[in-house]
This record gives sequence, C-alpha cells and structure tokens, in this order.
Amino acid sequence: MERDKALEMALGQITKAHGEGSIMKMGEKGTMAIEAIPTGAMSLDIALGVGGLPRGRVTEIYGPESSGKSTLAMHVVAEAQRNGGICAYIDAEHAMDPVYAAAIGVDIDELLISQPDTGEQALEIADTLIRSGALDVVVIDSVAALTPRAEIEGEMGDSHVGLQARLMSQALRKLTANLNKSATICVFINQLREKIGVMFGSPETTPGGRALKFYS
Repeated sequence: MERDKALEMALGQITKAHGEGSIMKMGEKGTMAIEAIPTGAMSLDIALGVGGLPRGRVTEIYGPESSGKSTLAMHVVAEAQRNGGICAYIDAEHAMDPVYAAAIGVDIDELLISQPDTGEQALEIADTLIRSGALDVVVIDSVAALTPRAEIEGEMGDSHVGLQARLMSQALRKLTANLNKSATICVFINQLREKIGVMFGSPETTPGGRALKFYS
C-alpha cells in the first residue's frame, strides 16, 4: 500500500509539473497501433511490418548513388498527398527534378519546397514545419549536402572536424520530440561513403555521424 501511495504521489507531482499526459500507463494511451504512410512498393510495406513508413519517426533512406533513394522518398510523398496530406521537400542538394517528381505522381503544385543555403537553415526549416503539426511528410535530401555554416563561410582547405556530426546530433534531439507530438514523418536521404584504410569488415559508412542511425 505504501508503494502504491508513493507511486501515486510521484505521478501527481510529474503531472502537476509537466502537464496532463506527461506520464501514464501504456494501456491508458488512446491508440496503440502505429500509423504509417505506404511507400508505394507493397513488398517493402510488408517488409517494414507496419504497412509503410511509421508516423512520428525519423526514417533514413541510404544507399549508393543512383539506387533510387530520392525516388522512394517521392513515392512516399505522392502516397501521402493522395490521402490529403501536406508534404515538404528540403532540397539541400539543389537537384530536385520537378518533371520527374510529377511523373512519379507528386502534386508539385501543392508540394512545399525549400533550397536552403546551409545545414543549419535546412534543419531549422524542417523543425519549424514539424512543430506546426500540419505536415505529414518532410523529406531532407540529403544529409551529405547539409553543410554547416562555418564550413561555407571558411576558406578552402580549412579543417572542420566533426561539425556536421555535431549539427545532426543537436538537430535530431529536437526533431524527435516534436515528431512524436505532430505524427510527421521525417525522411533523411543519405549517401554511402568508404572509410579509408579499413582492412576488415565493411568499409562503407554514411555521412553525418552516428546520431541519425540511433534516432531512425
């Protein structure tokens, strides 16, 4: 009984300090099923286990060049739009082809697009859109193109060790909390790079540090 009273008091203090719904028993939560947006590929939707990309989460799509990463992201956007969703495409590479996107089924007239100058600007735009709660899908293409402001403003040949990894780590800590509240899908497209001097194991890695692997 004393444990029950102590737990009740602790829960009351947490609710008072952080608001209703800040802590609860899992069975009291309104919905347990994970909502998803289809990818447009039935076999992939089945393999993912929830019928597509899960809402409220970070998803990383990575692979070698010309492997269909951006195409897959555009299919997700097209599927969301068909169901009345609002989507944004943050084109950090400045390489999106609207004609190709329209051919896939993307409603380019309704698609929000941004071509930011720096990595900070791209991630701030993404965070603002996600916090609005109005977006269904936000695509960031690509992580490798999210160049930190200090690197852009610096000289050629300057060393900027760990800047992008630190930027991604800070951004993802903010984004994940807001994604859960807004039920938005945030898709990061990433590339494969090769680590120099690897003798054993796979030499392949992805830019942006380990934070994206952890949060996606």
